[in-house]
Amino acid sequence: MASSASKHLFSFVLLLSLFHFSSAARSLAETSDESQQPILFQYHNGPLLTGKISINLIWYGKFKPSQRAIVSDFITSLSSSSPSPSKNQPSVATWWKFIEKYYHLANAKKTSSLSLSLSTQILDESYSMGKSLSQTHIKKLAAKGSQSNAINVVLTSSDVLIDGFCSSKCGTHGSSTSSLIRGKSTKFAYIWVGNSETQCPGQCAWPFHQPIYGPQSPPLVAPNNDVGLDGMIINLASLLAGTVTNPFGNGFYQGPKEAPLEAASACPGVYGKGAYPGYPGDLLVDATTGASYNANGLNGKKYLLPALFDPSTSTCSTLV
Repeated sequence: MASSASKHLFSFVLLLSLFHFSSAARSLAETSDESQQPILFQYHNGPLLTGKISINLIWYGKFKPSQRAIVSDFITSLSSSSPSPSKNQPSVATWWKFIEKYYHLANAKKTSSLSLSLSTQILDESYSMGKSLSQTHIKKLAAKGSQSNAINVVLTSSDVLIDGFCSSKCGTHGSSTSSLIRGKSTKFAYIWVGNSETQCPGQCAWPFHQPIYGPQSPPLVAPNNDVGLDGMIINLASLLAGTVTNPFGNGFYQGPKEAPLEAASACPGVYGKGAYPGYPGDLLVDATTGASYNANGLNGKKYLLPALFDPSTSTCSTLV
């Protein structure tokens, strides 16, 4: 049974309208009902992503090289075996290592391993599918990356409109059928995250922007001095955790399959100890820039990463 503390966390979704959604959009009405009736986090006996998985980035629209570096350094920082891993703790790799708990629970008799690495980056700066996209367009863009042992991440710039963006989600993850590989087709996982800086930073880039709903507090300074990209990192991190632990809709989640709460989205608005509605928790603050963060990455980068739900204790685990 979930603890009283974890029950309290479910109210964040309604109070703050922080839409860190996974494979399906969640409405405020749905969240309100579920916040009163917390559902036990469950494993639904499906496969988790295992082995060596390449992460391919599909950049759609205009992104500065410095913005692309924020994301690529984050992906590389996930692996503790990456070149020159950050010696500063807490680190992105330490945050990601917590995901191993899910693998132990899913396969107690045999240890399954997962290794992520940054692979191909595809630039589509000409808006080949226009500036107003549906989820069908997102799938087509995701299919441009490798479809074997890969997660294809579509990142859309701030001037691209996406069906459901801001009104119900900040990003999605799902799976699609690949083209024929060695005579047969398989499923591949994909993620989409949008840059909310000009469209809905109060929903998708909190706590680096004033929230639209709920308790009002001053926004925090973004660790990479880019509200849109730092917000994208929060959502990308959440969706990556959901993707590997629930890639095909039958892994770890709670609630209805059509609108599941997953490894990170089950802890909305929680980034440090002491978090409550309108307050992200006690975070680290950079002495020079005043930026708030909870994880160190490669090349001196700092990030704010969401808490991860611990299915064995029904609590949200934070780095700080």
